[in-house]
Amino acid sequence: MIHSLLDRAYLACVWIAGLSIFCMSIIIPWGIFSRYVLGTGSQWPEPVSILFMVMFTFFGAAAGVRASTHISVEMITDRVSPALKKIAGHLVNLFMIVLSLFMVIWGAKLCLGTMQQTVPDLPWMPVGITYLPVPLGGLMTLLFVLERTFFGAQTHRKVINIDPEIKEDAN
Repeated sequence: MIHSLLDRAYLACVWIAGLSIFCMSIIIPWGIFSRYVLGTGSQWPEPVSILFMVMFTFFGAAAGVRASTHISVEMITDRVSPALKKIAGHLVNLFMIVLSLFMVIWGAKLCLGTMQQTVPDLPWMPVGITYLPVPLGGLMTLLFVLERTFFGAQTHRKVINIDPEIKEDAN
């Protein structure tokens, strides 16, 4: 049951990241068009695009952690014994848990501490809302790292490995 809930959380992260990139790809050209063709330079495209980029970054990174597609340097671990490789994997998970907890705790404090301020170009939007992807993305990353720590990699799950031709082992 926990895996099916995390499957849904993973899909939500993928959709949020994908929609964020899609929205950015519409908003940025609009900002360019309004500035150079209409000569009226809208104020909102830049801050909204930045918000979508932040959402893409934190939710996309969380999805990448679960799918094991995140950036990693394996130059050293590829050259060590399987026992040392396993220890390195546990250390990475431990560091990721600490980092995720930092994002959740301090990101939430940042959101709450800036909720009374507004974004200058969007006076209706509290600054705290713009920081919300930090603790939420941190929470998703934390859940996915805990899943990997206790149940192993989930790259074999159908929701992640959608290409039936590719057979990946579940490290």
